Amino acid sequence: MKKQLILLAILCFSFAGIAQIAPSVNLMKFYTSEWEGERDENGRPMVSDELLDRLLNLSIEEAWGVIRNERYNNQFEGGWEMLHVDKPFVGRALTAQYMPLRPDVNSKIMELGKEEGRIGSSNSWPIDMLQERDVYVADGFSKIINGTLIGDNLGNSIYAKTKTGVVFDAGSRDMEGLEKIDGFNAFVRGWDPTYLMESMLTGVNIPIRIGAATVVPGDAVLAKREGVIFIPAHLVQKVVINGEFTVLRDKFGHGMLKAGVYTPGQIDGRWSDDIKEAFLKWLDDNPDELPMSREELDEYMKGRNW
Repeated sequence: MKKQLILLAILCFSFAGIAQIAPSVNLMKFYTSEWEGERDENGRPMVSDELLDRLLNLSIEEAWGVIRNERYNNQFEGGWEMLHVDKPFVGRALTAQYMPLRPDVNSKIMELGKEEGRIGSSNSWPIDMLQERDVYVADGFSKIINGTLIGDNLGNSIYAKTKTGVVFDAGSRDMEGLEKIDGFNAFVRGWDPTYLMESMLTGVNIPIRIGAATVVPGDAVLAKREGVIFIPAHLVQKVVINGEFTVLRDKFGHGMLKAGVYTPGQIDGRWSDDIKEAFLKWLDDNPDELPMSREELDEYMKGRNW
């Protein structure tokens, strides 16, 4: 019994020593173990700005097709309210999890936040951590009334830091004020004039659920009119090059169909050697159509199963 009490004391002390709002760098690496690129100071994967820019030009379907083939079947969520339906956005996920308020847990979280030097109410803590090209992604347990995570004040702060927008499985308020922030966009469950009540922040930069999707810190967030797709950081390059190749293939195929050179069956099926050669010549004749370098494209096509 004495040994059990000693072990329990050690475990309690160990937990107290590691308790923190955001995960350690090692735990972040555990969550994102397949990422081999650059990370920020907190260990979060940093997909390059170049890949994010190229990703924005792809459709949700093009991105989904690639990650589905990699067995990532729970990365899309749609059917919500978008502030500006004509302004897609992209960025790296900084996640936050909220839960219904429980006073004993919330009081300890607020104490911990104070120890870590965090300022103000807990719904501002994730915003303080944002960097340029981040997208603030929050699980607010689908609460809209009294579940509004931001209004125009916090929206201005978010946009000043990120130049992107937010994805909230929760509500937001002050739509008119947020609409006036040039460049800002939001996907939310709904709009309501109430303030945030009876909610507590339980973690920042941890894996969260957004509707039917699982989101991990550092995922690339692609938000378009039909919904949002969360692409694991280690798959972004594959998504981009595959999507760009599909766009090139479709442009060539559509042109050939309009000109009556090939039939739909020839273009939609496995391409013959003649069509492949015609496509390669089309690439040579239209270098301005390439969103990637020709070297990158040639390397990709070496492993392509036409």
